[in-house]
Amino acid sequence: MEMQQKPRDHSGSRAPFHPLSATLLLVVDNLWTLEEWLIVTWLFTIPLSFVSVFLPVLCIQRFVSRDRWSIAVKKALFLGIVAAVPTSITGTPVGLALLAWAGLSGIKQ
Repeated sequence: MEMQQKPRDHSGSRAPFHPLSATLLLVVDNLWTLEEWLIVTWLFTIPLSFVSVFLPVLCIQRFVSRDRWSIAVKKALFLGIVAAVPTSITGTPVGLALLAWAGLSGIKQ
């Protein structure tokens, strides 16, 4: 018999996002920095930034971090929206803060 892993209860002091999710936000946020000066390309870069963060974060949070689907979708939506902001003013500080939080909670455990 194959045992399925149950979603974890995250009531502890664990960081809210997996470090891979925060790293992905940083990478995608800085990937599009060259394009943010061309307003015409925002029609493409905003949706691409959202999708390129939303889908991987959803998978990371659900299957690696073992969040419930509803929680994983909420986290993916949040990071996707942050990544879709057409400047690095939001994504980089949020990503760095989440990575620092993950690092601090990893040290604490």
